[in-house]
Amino acid sequence: MRLLMKAQPMGRMHRLLAVRWIALALSIASLQGLHAQDSALEGLRTVQAVTRDGTRIPIGTVLFTPVNARLVQFKVSMDSTRFTDYFLSMKEFKCLESVIEISCHVPYPYRNPQTIQDGNLVWLEHSLLFLFKQPRDFGAKLWNGSYYRLERQGSALLGHPQAIDLNHISAPSATPDLPPYSPDMRDDVRPGTRWIDHLLIE
Repeated sequence: MRLLMKAQPMGRMHRLLAVRWIALALSIASLQGLHAQDSALEGLRTVQAVTRDGTRIPIGTVLFTPVNARLVQFKVSMDSTRFTDYFLSMKEFKCLESVIEISCHVPYPYRNPQTIQDGNLVWLEHSLLFLFKQPRDFGAKLWNGSYYRLERQGSALLGHPQAIDLNHISAPSATPDLPPYSPDMRDDVRPGTRWIDHLLIE
């Protein structure tokens, strides 16, 4: 009888250890999956502007080149044949046209590392800045800026629009190593508000 009663706590201990080992194994598998997703950012990808009616417009490419296990270098190349030249407020912009809205790419004007690291995509996001205007508007209103916050969606990147003021980068930053558009300087945009509803990199 004593042997049976001693064996019962040991059985519960074994079950507890088994549960903990299963939880640990699942956590490791999850981390491996996340690492595999990060390492999948390699090679040439297409940047598409997806309008509110679902039309996809290929506007350029991003070349991802892994530097090491954590760091990936990128190079954005916009397809000039997809854009129309606009001279707005004494500056030339490459713009996508529609009767709803005109959306113009704004290249980030300052030196930056052009790298992403550990899921941090902010420098790539800063390379995909836009401003928007109504077709009837004469000049560019730099406070009408669009920032596309990127998130992983399988092997693709999905860019959600956020509102920014492009006047913020009219002069070089005192801290050039830090991306100027921190989360507190961006406001989420309700889906369907902008003509370019989101960006897709795949």
